[in-house]
Amino acid sequence: MIGQSIINIKSGGRTRISALVAPLGLLTFILFGSSIIGVIPLAVLVGVMFMVVIGTFKWESLKYSGKIPRADIIVMIAVTLITILTDLATAVFIGVILSALVFAWKKGTEADAFEINNPDGSKTYKLNGSVFFGSVLNFKDLFTPNDDPDHVIFDFEKAKVMDYSGVEAISAMVDKYESLGKKVTLKHVGSYSTNLFKKAKNITSIHKDIIEKRKS
Repeated sequence: MIGQSIINIKSGGRTRISALVAPLGLLTFILFGSSIIGVIPLAVLVGVMFMVVIGTFKWESLKYSGKIPRADIIVMIAVTLITILTDLATAVFIGVILSALVFAWKKGTEADAFEINNPDGSKTYKLNGSVFFGSVLNFKDLFTPNDDPDHVIFDFEKAKVMDYSGVEAISAMVDKYESLGKKVTLKHVGSYSTNLFKKAKNITSIHKDIIEKRKS
């Protein structure tokens, strides 16, 4: 059906009527022309399928092999092989999972923090990236609680907490600072991240007093 849709578009079908012609034609063949279809040699149908493959494959994607990320190429090759060995539905399902894992890995490695020593003696960590299950291990390595001053600020202006794993990681870091007798302030926390903290109030020690309100 995917190949049929692509060929339909390439043949000039642009309206809703074009989406009805192909399935109605197929239904007509099945209901009234089954005896005619039965005499078509299998080799002919194989030839038709080869033409569908040639017409639907995005050949120009081959020239981008050195320009697109290696992970995307691996996903493309994996989906192609799985389609050949099993079926398209299984290949699409596995392809979505692989793409999600690649995305999580990329986002996890992008999380970082820029340190600023403020004139009042406090220290600001300007966070960058997404804090979620894929980046919590890297997130914990961004801070040095034992060496930091008594007041530390986590600036989320360019960062976002995406899930409860991120909430738990931040909560654990706040607990570590507070156990050392140091104060932590969360600055520029977005509404989405703030709602996560509120919903997770039973599993986190982060309270509203350490979240600096946004100025209107």
